Amino acid sequence: MPAIVIVGAQWGDEGKGKATDLLGDQVDYVVRYQGGNNAGHTVVIGDERYALHLLPSGALSEHATSVIGNGVVVNPEVLLGEIDGLAERGVWRDRLLISADAHLIMPHHVALDKVTERYLGNARIGTTGRGIGPAYADKAARAGIRVQDLFDPGILRQKLDLALREKNQVLAKVYNRRGIDAGAVTDQYLGYAQRLGRYVTDTGLVLNNALAEGRVVLLEGAQATLLDVDHGTYPFVTSSSPTAGGACAGSGIGPTRITKVLGILKAYTTRVGAGPFPTELTDAQGEWLRKAGGEYGTTTGRPRRTGWLDTVIARYATRVNGLTDYFITKLDVLSGLEKVPVCVAYDVHGKRHDEIPMTQTDFHHARPVYEYLDGWREDIGAAREFADLPKNARAYVRAVEDLIGAPVSAVGVGPRRDQTVQLRQIL
Repeated sequence: MPAIVIVGAQWGDEGKGKATDLLGDQVDYVVRYQGGNNAGHTVVIGDERYALHLLPSGALSEHATSVIGNGVVVNPEVLLGEIDGLAERGVWRDRLLISADAHLIMPHHVALDKVTERYLGNARIGTTGRGIGPAYADKAARAGIRVQDLFDPGILRQKLDLALREKNQVLAKVYNRRGIDAGAVTDQYLGYAQRLGRYVTDTGLVLNNALAEGRVVLLEGAQATLLDVDHGTYPFVTSSSPTAGGACAGSGIGPTRITKVLGILKAYTTRVGAGPFPTELTDAQGEWLRKAGGEYGTTTGRPRRTGWLDTVIARYATRVNGLTDYFITKLDVLSGLEKVPVCVAYDVHGKRHDEIPMTQTDFHHARPVYEYLDGWREDIGAAREFADLPKNARAYVRAVEDLIGAPVSAVGVGPRRDQTVQLRQIL
């Protein structure tokens, strides 16, 4: 049976949680394969809204088992708080597996993330200050602490002592901050081990066995294509690989197992943090999009930067991820516009670019080339079939489909789980 990957096709916040939740009851495992609690998914079921940060969106499924893969960096305190929050609301299914190989976010990672970002001033990247970047840096430097280390107190303390020998010097002598006590952190994290132990396993083995048994595995990325550390708008990116290739490395599933890659594309564009954004609107229209779409971060609450749909980056996402299908979200937000601008190319110093410019410098100077499609005024929230949509809304979807290089399989017409128009089967 297949493994299906869901990836964001923009700068994140496209509505991947809605897509994952939509498919969650049709699959057996929902896997988070990278990122940490610097990203969030919002899932709306009926009148209830759930914000998930580390748990996969499948945590709300009646059927699926949620998996935190080896490519994720885990803050145990945040994870346990999220579990407790769902339990208090009566929706925690207690079906969770955590990779023993996943790396832990430690207090020194959070401390360094915050002081480094402040120190950069106007050159800051726009991190969430939750320690994700420093945790991945230690992982790459082979100085990280993994989930499995929670179950060997001697190894945990040894690794922590070694890490803090350097980190405390940096905190104290470079940033004038108080050092971190290794003993206190060891006791704190051993306490987490008591609660998390029953969830920890070799998730790569479990997932490969599940596929061999004919079960369906859904792999869910955090952030999005343009925030990928290799393929995004570097250096204004995250510290991991949200693209489809990262799903293999972050889950332990081989690439030949993946049969479908679903890209999530918001009907307009948003991003948080610093970095280039060719279609960004800084005027009243941008504020209108922000309010109409509720564009505030799930994890941080930060107002998102807003702009019109950019099909140049969508075509890039199609190519980089090998997308087989698209799910367009938040089409309802565009209702009421007389004309809907769509960016089809860039102008860079008078030269047209139909693809993303090769250099960061050129991308920073890219100006959108727009086509204007006819809008619609009808409320589309009750549409359940493609034919239910107004003529101009259908024309918008088909025009975008032609521009982005992959078929549109579903369209979101509202925030609730049931407010989805399916054009063809995704599974």
